[in-house]
Amino acid sequence: MRNKGVRIAVATVVAALGLAACGSGSSGSGGGGASSAPAAGAGSASASSGGSAGSGGSLKSGLKIAVLPKAVNIPYFDAAYAGAKKACAEIKATCEQIGPTQATGAAQLQFINTVIQKKYDALVISAADADSVVPALKKAQAAGVTVVTYDADVSDASARTVMVKPTTPDQIGKAQVQWIAAAIGSGGGEVAILSAAATAENQNTWIGFMKEELKSHPELKLVDTVYGDDDAAKSAEKAAALLQSHPNLKGIISPTTVGVAAAAKYISGSQYKGKVQVTGLGLPSEMKAYVKDGTVKSFGLWDPGMLGYLGVYAAATKASGTDLTGGLTAGGKTYTPDSGGVLVVGPPQEFTASNVDQFAF
Repeated sequence: MRNKGVRIAVATVVAALGLAACGSGSSGSGGGGASSAPAAGAGSASASSGGSAGSGGSLKSGLKIAVLPKAVNIPYFDAAYAGAKKACAEIKATCEQIGPTQATGAAQLQFINTVIQKKYDALVISAADADSVVPALKKAQAAGVTVVTYDADVSDASARTVMVKPTTPDQIGKAQVQWIAAAIGSGGGEVAILSAAATAENQNTWIGFMKEELKSHPELKLVDTVYGDDDAAKSAEKAAALLQSHPNLKGIISPTTVGVAAAAKYISGSQYKGKVQVTGLGLPSEMKAYVKDGTVKSFGLWDPGMLGYLGVYAAATKASGTDLTGGLTAGGKTYTPDSGGVLVVGPPQEFTASNVDQFAF
């Protein structure tokens, strides 16, 4: 139950937030800013001349690769393109980002046709519409263009070679429990979850994996799950209410960028700073201040730069004549697609005081 005092206390919090509701999206394409250190996960990549492909093959040099995001001028996709450019430089390919200003499948069609007309070797695309771009992508494949999707897939897997996915639901859920456990310390204590909407499928899936991971952390006790509906004001109020309802609370996990920023903002200016830990899925650009002031020890998300980086390597590997079913090598690591042709970058990227300045999305 919220009282008038709580509402007044959180009013100043939400006035300064202005957060984007991207944590409850299915593709992770919301919010962001161009990474100042593109593809941090790929930063240590060391490709030999011409690059390296899977199954013992080598990459052709001089490939012409187009990157087509859902829309241009979106910082999240700019960060992904920074990773793509890094990969292109390593393999001596020509890389160009093209795309519409509106994130619709219809708007992407003309750019897919441009890829065909200009005879690109490969197209790395984040599908704005899973269905409407399929015929055009199949036309591109028939014209000899290798198609790879990243961030958002198409409904027909035959319209692309592989899809590059940032991470998996189980990794997202498990990581957040591990982050809060480390932040609280060995003494453990009560924790609560501040989610987005109660009906958000991805949120509920992640929470399910959190509960499974909590079984491996007997020092932690989940005492409540509340929903801020990806609304800054409501999320801040829910965080404040959790602290009143559970005086022994030691941590809040919020698997949504809006919720984790709202909770961190509220706690940073309250008596609970340093006493109640906060973690979850957040954007470095929105969470950096709370890491710097000690409110948050760590949080995470996926590194969009790695989507573009691995997308280019996958496209180049296929365009070089190598069958991707055996996997591919990029940045010194081997990635193998699953039976559905999905390549997973890996666990979520964890952000701490030691690396948060390297990311600006």
